[in-house]
Amino acid sequence: MAESEQNSNPKVLGAIPARYASERFPGKPLAMIGGKPMLQWVHEAAQKCKDLDHVVVATDDERIREAVEAFGGEVLMTSTEHRSGTDRLAEVAEYYSDYDVIVNIQGDEPGIEPELIGGVARLKVEHPEWEVTTAARPFEDGEDPLIPNRVKVVLSRKGRALYFSRSLLPFPRGKTEQPVYLHLGIYAYQRDFLLRFHTLPDSLLEQTEMLEQLRVLENDFTIGVHICEGSLPPVDTPEDLARIVGIFKQRKLIS
Repeated sequence: MAESEQNSNPKVLGAIPARYASERFPGKPLAMIGGKPMLQWVHEAAQKCKDLDHVVVATDDERIREAVEAFGGEVLMTSTEHRSGTDRLAEVAEYYSDYDVIVNIQGDEPGIEPELIGGVARLKVEHPEWEVTTAARPFEDGEDPLIPNRVKVVLSRKGRALYFSRSLLPFPRGKTEQPVYLHLGIYAYQRDFLLRFHTLPDSLLEQTEMLEQLRVLENDFTIGVHICEGSLPPVDTPEDLARIVGIFKQRKLIS
């Protein structure tokens, strides 16, 4: 058993990868919401999560570094050569070697709740034998599960992911009603597994669906799933940002 698995009180790091470059929304992490950059909303939610021992923003852009330091956050400057957020997260894991669990918190989810972050982190700590944990929620009324960008996940009876897909899963051919779960883009990794993730063999399923998490399953590792009641959508475009601003105003988070 690995040393980190023997630790009864594992240390948990919240890491927020943030890129300035984006094809659909350049400078997205610094887009303003009620006088604060989007990234600050994410950082504040992570700081409120009692299941995290520390929070850091990982970026390769000086503009993001300056913004994070301006609101009092910690920044790790990472390589500009990373192809994915998971690769950037692995560099974070190498630098913060005294942490057992690394939680990947997306920098484009300003409405993320501390309770959601904590649920994913706690599930990982409670199951050191699971290499990864993530989150999902039931689709709500009015949401279309047929949209490919709304990734679905099906679960085992013990709450482990069986498969992720852009297609509708499960297909409702029978009479039994089965909830359809929307996958949420947050992950907690056992540090040792995160460091070896990029060495795993290429995954045909990953390449077919364009879903990186399928590499974990196809190589016979485990992803546990924390189920929550609701969540706000991420921001991918300026139109998404406008919707989030509207929601924040409704909730009186901003004026």
